Formats: sequence, C-alpha cells, structure tokens
Amino acid sequence: MRIELAADVDLCRALRRTVFVEEQGVPEAEEWDDLDGQAIHVLAWLDGQPTGTARILIDGPVGKIGRVCVLPAARGTGLGAALIRASLDVLRFRPGITHAKLGAQVQAIGFYEKLGFVACGELYDDAGIPHRDMIREL
Repeated sequence: MRIELAADVDLCRALRRTVFVEEQGVPEAEEWDDLDGQAIHVLAWLDGQPTGTARILIDGPVGKIGRVCVLPAARGTGLGAALIRASLDVLRFRPGITHAKLGAQVQAIGFYEKLGFVACGELYDDAGIPHRDMIREL
C-alpha cells in the first residue's frame, strides 16, 4: 500500500467516476465541480494499482476532506483508513489548520468515528445520499 499526493488528478477523477457515478449513481453534474483545480488530491495505491483517493480543500483554519472513495476490491483492506490518516497528516503540516471536517455518508459514520471524527449537525442529502458532517481536531 502506498499513499501520495497525486501528481495526476485524472487518476483521482477516474476513481471517483467509478465509485460515485457508476457505483453509487451520483449524477456527473453533481460530482464534477470547479474545486478540483484548487484542491490537494491524495491517491492510494494497492498492488501497484490506483485504488482510492481523497480531495482536501482549505477554508481558513479548517481542512475539508471530501470525495473520499476506495474501489470495491480494496474495501476492508485498511486502505480507506490509511487514506484518511494521510489526509490528516497533510493538514497537520499546513500552518494555521486546526480542524478537519468532512461530510460522511451515513453508512460510513462509524468508520470515521474510529478515526477520531465526531458527528455534528443534522442529516442532509447530498446527491441523493444521506450525509452528516463530522469534525475532529488536529
């Protein structure tokens, strides 16, 4: 398993297309926005293949981790947790960032709680999927 800052954002976008658009049915118009160009992209590799990604946006003292996905064949391998830990490390090394935030699909809340995130706010719909915001201190 290898996790790195992505040099090729197109690889990250291909993973997101597979998971969000094809598997979860998220409309392309909702998946693709104008934020990819200003984001930090993290890419996870397993057995030499790109298998997971996350996108980090900075908003003042908060780093927002989003577009987190892992291909089905790599789920349950620990790759997703390693991807989040690597994203948190990216944020820790940026001056002034004190918190990480994300919008978790409801079925993934327990996964993020194990990584130190705490649910906050109400449930909301994002692309037809129930989500809840989560936050953690760095």
